[in-house]
Amino acid sequence: GDVVIALCYVQRRFRPLNLYLREQGSEAARAAALDYAQAIRDMACNNIFPGDMLLKNFGVSRHGRAVFYDYDELCLVTDCNFRAWPTPRSEEEAMASEPWFHVAPNDVFPERFALFMGLPRALLDVVQERYGELFEPSWWQGLQQGFGRGEFPDTPPYPRALRVA
Repeated sequence: GDVVIALCYVQRRFRPLNLYLREQGSEAARAAALDYAQAIRDMACNNIFPGDMLLKNFGVSRHGRAVFYDYDELCLVTDCNFRAWPTPRSEEEAMASEPWFHVAPNDVFPERFALFMGLPRALLDVVQERYGELFEPSWWQGLQQGFGRGEFPDTPPYPRALRVA
């Protein structure tokens, strides 16, 4: 008659970010979009690559914080090959619906993140202005080099305005 629970996960309720952005006013949506980018950056600085940055894979807590909760495509930043998107050599290549160049399974093209994030244009512009490094292969490559030297950037869980120093 007893039930033994060997492992239990408890998760707070989150509002999916894609829905939250549609429901909120411009200031709350802007804050959530920036926190979404900060969450991606914080994960990256801890050698975690989310893989799928779609808005539906992030939720907003009751405190307004964006949290990643889709763990099936996680990998290490150090396992990725961050590349620049090649420049087309012809009009046919530019118009092709599929890449005209080889793409390995671990290749990642940060310059293309904007196409897959799903942020409305105004919010994407704000994110790119504040977190432009996320869209640059060199930033990700620099992180990888730092990890190789044992360097991990500081990622405090609270905004800069609340820090003591």
